[in-house]
Amino acid sequence: MDAGIRDMNFFVHLLTIWLNYIVNMKKSKNENTEEQILEAAKIVFQAKGMNGARMQEIADEAGINKAMLHYYYRSKQLLFEAVFKQAFSLLAPQLNTILNDDSSIEDKIRNFTSNYTSFMMKHPYLPNFIIQELNRNEDFILKLKDTTGFPNLEKFKLKVDEEINQGVLVPIDADQLFVNIISLNIFPFLGKPLIKAFTNKDDSTYKNFLESRKTEVANFIVNSIKPL
Repeated sequence: MDAGIRDMNFFVHLLTIWLNYIVNMKKSKNENTEEQILEAAKIVFQAKGMNGARMQEIADEAGINKAMLHYYYRSKQLLFEAVFKQAFSLLAPQLNTILNDDSSIEDKIRNFTSNYTSFMMKHPYLPNFIIQELNRNEDFILKLKDTTGFPNLEKFKLKVDEEINQGVLVPIDADQLFVNIISLNIFPFLGKPLIKAFTNKDDSTYKNFLESRKTEVANFIVNSIKPL
């Protein structure tokens, strides 16, 4: 092969490596910046809500200018929806586990209560954040319902009916049971300041209180649906 052609091929190879490096660096930087924006937005939205938050505050929290923020998200609504979807994507798998595996209803309740409480103790902002948006914009949850991974109750209902027919459970409406499970698990996070005030607990003792609810709530629900 001619030396000039070899040199040209080598140059093209080096240029390709360099261009790939630049593209990957830019992609990595863009992903890091977007994650930085979402984290900052989560903090501001949690503190002030959708209506009270300002794009400038979010930009300041993210350590970028407002123009850069608008480059990634043209409006506050689009940014809020992105943060909400990210938050819901963390919670949805927890719901899908209890609804769609083949375990008994008792095991579903015990596993969900334990896993959900542990998960929420690591992400305490999620319940208030999600409830806040559901109350503010009911149409958005209807759009979210059409996305992949949205919890489906049908298999859970079939399992409840099956165990009722087998005499394992007392007659109970599956929808009511599901709401009982969700509400008893979520309220200690939504109503934390109120419960702390009623029970005279500080942050440390409240953490212990939440840990104990992993079994307290499960036992309460299971005992309420089992035949005497």
